[in-house]
Amino acid sequence: MWAVWAFRGLRTYAPYITLPFAAIVGYVGYNFEGFISDRYTPFNESIKETRSERLLSDDQLDSAASVERLKYSANVLGRNVSPSLKQ
Repeated sequence: MWAVWAFRGLRTYAPYITLPFAAIVGYVGYNFEGFISDRYTPFNESIKETRSERLLSDDQLDSAASVERLKYSANVLGRNVSPSLKQ
């Protein structure tokens, strides 16, 4: 009969027992990870800034008059045609 009361007590007070244990394990793990790893993250410009700088420094965008004319290649439907249909 005492086992039933013990299991009821453990079930009732489980949060009060496991919370301090989990806090201790988390604290130790956090400090251990900080001890073995480097938390320094180098500064990088954002992707948007990098792209805008690259586009501004592009040589083709210097003058609007130096735009190359688009040249169309063969028909798109004729690219992957079997040898028997090419004739």
